[in-house]
Amino acid sequence: MTTNEAEKRPGSLAGVRVVEIGDQQGEYCGLVLAGLGADVIKVEPPGGSASRRFAPFVDDVPDPERSLHFWAYNRGKRSIVLDLDTPEGVAELGSILAGADVLLDSTPLGHLETVGVGSAEQLRERNPQLITARLTPFGEDGPFKDYLASDLVHLALGGVAMNCGYDPDPRMRYETPPVAGQLGHSYAIAGEQMAFTVIAALTTRLRTGRGQHLSCAIHEAVAKNTEGDLMSWVALRTPFLRQTCRHSAPGVSRHRSIFSTKDGRWYLASTRNAKLLGPFLETWGIGGRISDGSEEQEKDSRVLPGMEGGAASNMDVVEQTIRRYMYDDVPWREAQEAGLMWVPVRKPHESADDEHWLQRGTYTEVEHPELGRSLRYPTSKWIADGSTWVSGRRAPLLDEDRSAVLSLTPRSAPVARPYAGTERLTSAGRPFPLQGLRVLDFTWMLASAGATRFLAALGADVIKVEWHKNIDPRRGGSPVGGRDAREAATGPVPSIWPADGGGPVGAQYNNKNPGKRGISLNVKHPEGLALAKRMVRESAIVAEGFSPGVMEGWGLGYDVLREINPSIIYAKQSGMGTKGVYGRYRTIGPVAQAFSGLSHMSGLPDPYPPAGWGYSYLDWYGAYSFALAILAAVYHRETTGEGQAIDASQSEVGLYLTALPLLDHQVNGREYVRAGNRSPYGTAAPEGIYRAEGDDRWIAITCETDEQWQALAKEAGHPEWLELAEFATLADRQAHRDDLDALVQSWTCEQEPFALMERLQGAGVAAGVAQTAQDRWERDPQLRHLDWLTELDATGFGRWPVAAPSVKLSDTPQHIGGLVGRGAPFYAEHNHEVYGEVLGLSPDEVDALIAEGVIARPEDGPQWPTS
Repeated sequence: MTTNEAEKRPGSLAGVRVVEIGDQQGEYCGLVLAGLGADVIKVEPPGGSASRRFAPFVDDVPDPERSLHFWAYNRGKRSIVLDLDTPEGVAELGSILAGADVLLDSTPLGHLETVGVGSAEQLRERNPQLITARLTPFGEDGPFKDYLASDLVHLALGGVAMNCGYDPDPRMRYETPPVAGQLGHSYAIAGEQMAFTVIAALTTRLRTGRGQHLSCAIHEAVAKNTEGDLMSWVALRTPFLRQTCRHSAPGVSRHRSIFSTKDGRWYLASTRNAKLLGPFLETWGIGGRISDGSEEQEKDSRVLPGMEGGAASNMDVVEQTIRRYMYDDVPWREAQEAGLMWVPVRKPHESADDEHWLQRGTYTEVEHPELGRSLRYPTSKWIADGSTWVSGRRAPLLDEDRSAVLSLTPRSAPVARPYAGTERLTSAGRPFPLQGLRVLDFTWMLASAGATRFLAALGADVIKVEWHKNIDPRRGGSPVGGRDAREAATGPVPSIWPADGGGPVGAQYNNKNPGKRGISLNVKHPEGLALAKRMVRESAIVAEGFSPGVMEGWGLGYDVLREINPSIIYAKQSGMGTKGVYGRYRTIGPVAQAFSGLSHMSGLPDPYPPAGWGYSYLDWYGAYSFALAILAAVYHRETTGEGQAIDASQSEVGLYLTALPLLDHQVNGREYVRAGNRSPYGTAAPEGIYRAEGDDRWIAITCETDEQWQALAKEAGHPEWLELAEFATLADRQAHRDDLDALVQSWTCEQEPFALMERLQGAGVAAGVAQTAQDRWERDPQLRHLDWLTELDATGFGRWPVAAPSVKLSDTPQHIGGLVGRGAPFYAEHNHEVYGEVLGLSPDEVDALIAEGVIARPEDGPQWPTS
């Protein structure tokens, strides 16, 4: 399809009108909805949104019309200024909301009620079709509801920071603080989940004719974003340790992941898989002995498919090889073609000219008439043949669209199309948001399987398809002695299998696949392929997460699926996407993070290496985005009758988050420079993660105003700090940040962190403990209040908590146990049930298929120990 043809296609949300009001907490969500085709109207106060005053600026000259931050997060929106302190402004907003489909609200709690606009309930009484979507720092109620936050505080309190940073010294002491990724990730984590839940609510409204209230606490969303640490603590009482640019883990690994080039740049390179590494280095390296690791006594805790069979000693050969090359000359493409996961640790602007992303339409030139030029933005996260991403106009000038917005008229209420079947209810006795939606789920691992997890929570019948010869990994993490042993434990509990080993169900797998039914199917068998095609006919969605070409090789490509079921949605996600130069290149979360620029952006300034992310951030984020893609396609089909194919890319998800440093590079010629835990463009001072009392205990603090700095100094009992000339003004404090940080840490290092957080919050200062998984699970009262985890039974594994959906819906609530009300299925658990219910096969027919090797028995898969 040509670019011109793509531009003529509408976005999935064409015709949906969104009113966005509030601060930067909601801007990312609004950006995504606009990119999907919604008409997003940004309501700004007199003088403009606060984010118009966020640096960087064009030519570094502050100007509310030239903030690159505002441009990055408000592209494609319209602007109107309303003074809500006046009756006229309130009335104008009421008129706009009368014709809106969604209100995206990130104003302070109670603000709209105080000024007379009304509560969410009152707004929906006036406009029953309105969906009110509320983003708050900590929730609409609970012990932390009035706490102040910043992006840094969210990433600390939510546990992200304690997974990210640098290796400890040989004595296992961390001399450097945990590191929070930059920029604005907490708002993106919550915003992405809110966006796909808004689309689910819009889909529900097609059935019911009514809107509802959605609420998301950023703290809750962030607290569930980490990967391995949470379930490791919940099930095994095992803490995780942060490591340089690689996954946090129960122990500090000898395996490192990034290597320096001759000119001081970095590459992420796998040193495993000796069968592939040895021949490659014979051609491109300096030689040296490559080992399969069989002689090693110490085994790394993180082994994934394609990374088996490698020794720590291989790192020395890889390191010596990469150090012989200049950054631009490292043969990483040749390594990928040899099957090795090697990629450059790119700076965030460096992918914008890459032919692969240009072929995929990841970036778009957006005209800026006021500059007399166009600028390149990341505008797409996937390719779809039924709808398209809408790049939209450059961010609006202040009040640019007043006349057009005020001329909008209320629209007639949508005509409800009630579901013809029997509505399925949650355990709360209310309907699921999605009804009658079956997903044939070939996904595996988190980035794709996590997406169908969210669909199951919304009410889709998700049928997980596996074959034991290539089973979904990461099924280990089951404690010896079960839940009783864990509850009684005072130290780590041994696991029946390693986390990367295979049991039927373990803690990590259970958290990634709850609410699904599980079947086995050998699609390489002719009768198995025929069964798969029959299942396609009875499904609404086929989702997969394999390398490009796998489904086509089985005879299940989109052309075949569409022939069977013309309205099918076929959604696939791979590391680089199918279309383009790198379609067959291999990735996992850390590879995508390095390639997209996110790893480079996280860490202390040079000469420190990038700290990267201490988990597969783009696995969870990829799952959010993949769910967004599928639900956008569902809404598109519900409104047009058209199915579509989706070609999603985990790396593109990361690129979409790099608009701001890309704009800064284009406009100001400035490359992104790591700034540790200080926002590289922010003005807050002090801002950082400071050592507190206790072993590896830390607290995040952000002071954005003189008043907050004064409150901190007084709470510290050091009013003399306020007399120091180098800290007298915000500009002074920015100029002396190192001295300021040392002064603050000299005090915080003697303070118990949780008590200090309460004191600072009470004084009006944004502060949050850098929480561990133990803190979140055992201590955090706000997470407990929000019911952030849900207890579910999983056959053979027992009753364990899994992460609940982060967005609450008032009328059609989600339930992470899905239609089955249970945790993850073990292998082939629902063979007879699914094949009987969906295809009408009798038990004898299913047994006959098992005998023929078309279907496998549960006992053919991973087994529980017999003693």
